Amino acid sequence: MKQREEKKIIIIGAGLVGSLWAVYMAKEGYKVTIYERRSDIRKTVISAGKSINLALSNRGWKALDAVGVGDEVRKFAIPMYGRVMHDTQGMLTYQQYGNEDQAIYSVSRGLVNARMMDMAEQKGNANIFFEHECRNVDLEKGIVYLTNKQTGEQFEDKGELVFAIDGAFSAVRYNAMQKIDRFNYSQNFIADGYREILLPANADGTYKMEKNALHIWPRGRFMLIALANNDGSFTCTLFMPHQDHKYSFDKLTSKEKVNGFFKEVFPDFYEMLPDIAEEWAKHPLSSLAIVRCHPWVSGRVALMGDSAHATVPFYGQGMNAGFEDCTVMSELIQKHGSNWEAIFEEYNRERKPDGDALQDLSLENYIEMRDLVGDPMFLLRKKIEAKFSSLYPDKWMPLYSQVTFSSIRYSVALKQGAIQREIMDKIMAKADINETWDNPEIMDEIISLCE
Repeated sequence: MKQREEKKIIIIGAGLVGSLWAVYMAKEGYKVTIYERRSDIRKTVISAGKSINLALSNRGWKALDAVGVGDEVRKFAIPMYGRVMHDTQGMLTYQQYGNEDQAIYSVSRGLVNARMMDMAEQKGNANIFFEHECRNVDLEKGIVYLTNKQTGEQFEDKGELVFAIDGAFSAVRYNAMQKIDRFNYSQNFIADGYREILLPANADGTYKMEKNALHIWPRGRFMLIALANNDGSFTCTLFMPHQDHKYSFDKLTSKEKVNGFFKEVFPDFYEMLPDIAEEWAKHPLSSLAIVRCHPWVSGRVALMGDSAHATVPFYGQGMNAGFEDCTVMSELIQKHGSNWEAIFEEYNRERKPDGDALQDLSLENYIEMRDLVGDPMFLLRKKIEAKFSSLYPDKWMPLYSQVTFSSIRYSVALKQGAIQREIMDKIMAKADINETWDNPEIMDEIISLCE
């Protein structure tokens, strides 16, 4: 461990990214103190279906493994090798995500957070103070103003550095950074919200559907998804307009309407969960927002994770991007040593475009998931891409693989994805593509368009 004379850093937020960053900073020789507004989730029962299950992929594993905590998460991570699409007749279509050995992993947000807190305390020797709310921060001096929610005591603490990792509605960003001159900030709620549904296991504990796949019921303007839990259940999430649509949350105002909706729109799901209306009432309707801001650093303070670049969950990259912030910041420490002015400047300049790109990618993927994955022409398009990629991997990595199975910068992936889309639009415009897609001439034409 590097010796830094017990220099202290403060992390606001003991969530997924904050707890992981504590491990990183402890390995750099810093004394770490974390203040968390919530109570300790490890003292409550973490049950499936309480929050959106997360999809852990390469970027996240890279960040976890770099500080030796990945194996703790692997103990309960469930691999998903592809998508299973459910149409209105109950017919299933499978679409592999990447190569045969590539998978994204279903993990419980609560379980990952609990493990990260354990690792912060055990591997990072961090002190976590729960039910402590941040009221403000002196950005230049690194002084944090706090309230103990249990006692009402107000006090302050000081760190050499302060990392605001307290989520999309960050108190540090709102109370301090948004007050500085020329700070840009936007918060945009999309028209759709989400409600969770827990699909329980069979009576014998087995799964009602394929365990190692992400299940999608695409319905044009909205969709239902399901990810497996370790107890045989599935955490399901319905994404749908709040209002102003034939199918929207504001119309489902009674048990009868909920049952009728699922019978009509998701009949195979209704068969698996005929008491859907009872389960429906157990979970609140929630909103989805994208937060963009700049700069991400000021004085002794840096934003990381959702505090800097909260996005919608449709690429399964929110957690992975936050973990990758740790990777990026750690690499800059190796590059610049203790020169935090240089570290923060480069982090702000280089990472911000990737946060913006991920938000664009996430919105694009929502359209793909809800509108296109059940479309035969879309599936053919993906089949052509997969074949070309397998024949010429040096010329073509599908956009999904760039985002999910590599460390290619999100901003680079977004640009390359746009180029690939133009090429495939030309290929798919061929009148006889259904009959000729497997011909060598099609592969040759894609090669010429790539050059």
